[in-house]
Amino acid sequence: MHVAIAHEWLVRYAGSERVVQQLLKAFPGSRLLTTLVEPEALPADLRGAEPSFLDRIPGSHDHHEWLLGLMPLAWRLREPIDNVDAVVASSHACANAVRIAPGIPLVSYCHTPMRYAWDFDAERERFPPVVRPSARVLMAGFRRWDRKTAAKVDVFVANSHAVAGRIRRHYGREAEVVHPPVRTEFFTPTAGTRGDRFLFVGRLTGYKRPDLVVDAFRGLPYEIDIVGEGPMLERLQERATPNVRILGSVDDEQLRQLYREARALVFPADEDFGITMAEAQACGTPVIGLASGGARDIVDDGVTGWLIQHQDVEEIRRVVHRSIDSEISEDEVRRSAERFSEETFRARMTDLVTAVATSAPGLRRPAAA
Repeated sequence: MHVAIAHEWLVRYAGSERVVQQLLKAFPGSRLLTTLVEPEALPADLRGAEPSFLDRIPGSHDHHEWLLGLMPLAWRLREPIDNVDAVVASSHACANAVRIAPGIPLVSYCHTPMRYAWDFDAERERFPPVVRPSARVLMAGFRRWDRKTAAKVDVFVANSHAVAGRIRRHYGREAEVVHPPVRTEFFTPTAGTRGDRFLFVGRLTGYKRPDLVVDAFRGLPYEIDIVGEGPMLERLQERATPNVRILGSVDDEQLRQLYREARALVFPADEDFGITMAEAQACGTPVIGLASGGARDIVDDGVTGWLIQHQDVEEIRRVVHRSIDSEISEDEVRRSAERFSEETFRARMTDLVTAVATSAPGLRRPAAA
């Protein structure tokens, strides 16, 4: 299989970038196209990506969201990809717009339909207040463009059933579900290390709801560690009570140890998937998650964790108390997480892309509902 991979931008190393890494392992020798590349933020296997003209704009790596209006143009100005069996777009914004020669199928691994466009209110803090009114108008146009661009995708692959539902709702298309890769060989349990402290891990930004966690633990007789950085850091430090320890960023080994020692991960965000939850479970740690989004694919209520029904302080407190009084099998939690392994991801994507590339063209793209 000769494959090309298109990804939105490569200016940091997080969940979607790990997906690209595993796609490169599944299809060795693939071309990797993107709009922006920040080599210092990336592992070696991602630094050879081919950027667009946007990469030469001063400040573009630090404020890529300000360039969203130019990203369709950045993809349009590239030469069409040819001499490959298939193209895989790793998309959460504009990568589905990658230009492809006729007859070559496009598989979209969709992290989510573009949140900037389809859920602007949840994403507006990414834009400076002065540009938010114009950004809202721009995103209305993006919704129309995004729906039209999605029509050229032959097969959609969603990273969770929640995202598959958004694809159905916004694009009128069905999607296979292939969960993103989790480093289950690195994140593992260690016998006898479980403690009584709780844990939150995530970027300290609005939609992750670290504020809700800090407020919920005010007055609780339990302690929690907050791991992450972001625009809410100072605000959280000011409102944290003595039982809340804000650690900022930690390295992978420290993070693994925190997972292993935690009574439970508290994660009330509405995530597309939520790799943090899967990492914690790979360490045998149960998760207190929101009964929405990717947590529904990860957390089996009462078996591998507990689900809260609302993003509410009292609801979190109630479930924290419940977790103290519950016994959950660490082995069962770990077994559940093994279905998200990198090996499983590579195998499923290889089979799926191979099937699409070898199928009759008329069978690839289902009609919109």
